[in-house]
Amino acid sequence: MQSTSDTYIPQPITAIAGRLDLQAEEFSSYGPLMGKVRTQVLERLADKPDGKLILVTAISPTSAGEGKTTVTVGLAQTLFSLGLNALSCTREPSLGPVFGIKGGATGGGKATLEPSLEINLHFTGDFHAITAAHNLLAAILDNHLHQGNALGIDPRRVTWRRTIDMNDRALRNIVVGLGGRTEGVPRESGFDITPASEIMAVLCLSSDLADLKDRLGRIVVGETFARKPVTAADLNAHTAMTILLREAIHPNLVQNMAGGPALVHGGPFGNIAHGCNSIIATRVGLKLADYVVTEAGFGTDLGAEKFFNIKCRRAGLTPAAVVLVATVRALKLHGGVRPADLEIENPAALAAGLANLQKHIENIRKFGLEVVVAVNRFPSDTANDLRTVAEFCAAEGVPAAETDVFAGGIDGGKALAQEVLHLLERDAPSNFALLYPDDMTLKDKIATVAREIYGAAKVNYAPAANRTLRQLQRSEHKRLPVCMAKTQSSFSDNPRLLGRPQNFSITVREVKLAAGAGFVIPLTGDILTLPGLPAVPAADGMTIDDDGNVGGLT
Repeated sequence: MQSTSDTYIPQPITAIAGRLDLQAEEFSSYGPLMGKVRTQVLERLADKPDGKLILVTAISPTSAGEGKTTVTVGLAQTLFSLGLNALSCTREPSLGPVFGIKGGATGGGKATLEPSLEINLHFTGDFHAITAAHNLLAAILDNHLHQGNALGIDPRRVTWRRTIDMNDRALRNIVVGLGGRTEGVPRESGFDITPASEIMAVLCLSSDLADLKDRLGRIVVGETFARKPVTAADLNAHTAMTILLREAIHPNLVQNMAGGPALVHGGPFGNIAHGCNSIIATRVGLKLADYVVTEAGFGTDLGAEKFFNIKCRRAGLTPAAVVLVATVRALKLHGGVRPADLEIENPAALAAGLANLQKHIENIRKFGLEVVVAVNRFPSDTANDLRTVAEFCAAEGVPAAETDVFAGGIDGGKALAQEVLHLLERDAPSNFALLYPDDMTLKDKIATVAREIYGAAKVNYAPAANRTLRQLQRSEHKRLPVCMAKTQSSFSDNPRLLGRPQNFSITVREVKLAAGAGFVIPLTGDILTLPGLPAVPAADGMTIDDDGNVGGLT
């Protein structure tokens, strides 16, 4: 079979499934290199002890990211190459970043999931199913308004938008229903990107198909003229939506470049949503493998905090260890270096930027977890740079390892793998603890995250946010966790406030309820739920020849 890499020929996916001892009815092939693990495997292995869960997170990133997914893939394939039963659990790519600026989500270099091209494009159709289910609900809602509005829905208070898996700023705010009486009820609306859809979060936080259907029914789409919430179940839309998602709920199985298994499922954004792959995929991984390496979007202040407080709370997961990815480039950025000068050695800026790393280490320890710092090497890193980071980690009492899985593959991941194994071999009782209890007020939950994880001195609220929080605090939703929407570039809500800012305030401008997903979303700063394309999008550099071979897509 043709490989998408110069150094690895992918094996038939049936061979990968065979290594996991999956039974015939527990696996479905989607072509020669991809497949789905059926959720029935969880019933058969219900009594089997779980493997050890390793979370990979990162410091506050540069705009290009710090290689967190590459390290995740590289660590899993290195553990597998050492003869251990290990796999990775990661998110599916969104077409917005693929054709925009960030690229795909299959790792890179010699730590790439295969078949990378198919994974980065349409894959097994999960994202399309989520987009279709989301827009089906929107269509049923608008049809209800057009056909007499028996529920008395106020068109001015409809909150359910449409979705598209593409960066397209022109669709952020639109008007629907124009063209006369037969064309629907005119009202303002807009689009969100598919990873920001509540249905994406619902899929990733569901435990099975029945739970998925129930959660879809709880999605709030707006209010009546009497200010009563209207749900998808009120519109009798949730059953049809579940039908569209009946295949998407099963995790996808692919492989890494050591021939080891990898699960890729779900893809909520880390700064808008909760930034983790599905609970089902993680549970499947923990039953099939002894070591499961997963990731959460962006830094400890976003993906990791939500992984712990939302995903682990919902699923009852207990992580065994955390890998914190850091780069010299990002540390210099947080020390005051311009993005254009990150490849130039700058000891003073590097030393100043270490405060950002220090805060991320502290954040992980607030959850009672041990951490290994993975220094992801770039060609511009000098021996002095790497020594400075290693000495800092030693002073913090944190093990650190250089990793270069992009260029070195398994060889580049051995030092990190050994440090992680040393950490896991301690076999000490878990001290993992959530940051706040369910019965804390929503405002106190927001303040706790802002103070403990961001380092903020104060939280300010816009009047609209205060009103929504008062309403939610009087409802059954007051016990839900909070899913903060915030820039990934800073601990604050200001992307230009780098390093480890002190004595700052954050402002919650709006609060949204995701009743189906089961969390409350405080929005800070200028977070966009539908990004736009850059001046020169990645799509400009892509090629395809007459035989269908694609270039420039990474």
